[in-house]
Amino acid sequence: MFISSAFAQTAPAAGGGDMMSSLGSMLPLVLMFVVLYFVMIRPQMKRQKEARAMIEALAKGDEVATAGGVLGKITSLGDQYLGLEIANGVEIKIQRSAVVQVLPKGAVK
Repeated sequence: MFISSAFAQTAPAAGGGDMMSSLGSMLPLVLMFVVLYFVMIRPQMKRQKEARAMIEALAKGDEVATAGGVLGKITSLGDQYLGLEIANGVEIKIQRSAVVQVLPKGAVK
């Protein structure tokens, strides 16, 4: 009396479905990943490659800036570490990966 009758809906036809509609629904997702690759992933990989090349090309006498903001001249090179002269007679040892920029000659006095 107070409750109306409930009717079951008919089930959709079983089968493969339309191939184009499934591709059409995946297209925005695929486009999003393509845009993400070209906007974020590819430029980041390029920056990492340039940083790796800069660190490998370090030479004795180069003037560099570190991640901590220390400026100095390279006095010795090792596989993982390098000696950095930050003042006359003051040399510190830092990791190669701490170098973020090679400065032009004469920038550190």
